[in-house]
Amino acid sequence: MKKFFSFFVAIVVLLSISNNAFSISPDVFIQSTVNRASQILSLDISKDEKISKLKIIAKETVDIKGVGFYSLGPVRKVLNDEQKSNYSKLFENYFLKSFSSRLAEYTNPEIEVKSKEVLNKNYTIVKSILIGTAERPEVKIDWRVYTKYPDNPLIRDLIIEGLSLARTQKEEFSSILNSNNGDINALFKTLEEFSKK
Repeated sequence: MKKFFSFFVAIVVLLSISNNAFSISPDVFIQSTVNRASQILSLDISKDEKISKLKIIAKETVDIKGVGFYSLGPVRKVLNDEQKSNYSKLFENYFLKSFSSRLAEYTNPEIEVKSKEVLNKNYTIVKSILIGTAERPEVKIDWRVYTKYPDNPLIRDLIIEGLSLARTQKEEFSSILNSNNGDINALFKTLEEFSKK
């Protein structure tokens, strides 16, 4: 059940506002993100077309590179420039595929923003709920928004019922590296194989 919501959120996470955000408040940014996602998911178009549109939005509004290097953990400090570049490309493909194919299965998810908590000038937590239905219970979703540049807020994490998706991803990558004596090429191979499925 947690995986279901993880992917759903990871997905919705990727749905965001366009790059025309004029010093937009984080809570408005997230609500706009959710609204736009719902519009795309309710369109009478093919699944492939929905996936394509969702990927474009994700690239514009989610800090994919930042999430990727956080997920990599301390290993990122020992990578050379070529390895970092390779990882960024592989992670982006992995990230976009992991959410888009699943998100396109849903229609009109109703998420309502409830409040926001400013942690500091760089981060704000936006609290929301995925409204429950006969098929699913209500779910608490917190969004970690990077606000260093007010005209370009970015989503860096989703916390679903207390479970951080970024932290979970970090633990999964750490497990892969630990199982392969810290060989970064093993992680590269895993990401590449997933993207090609």
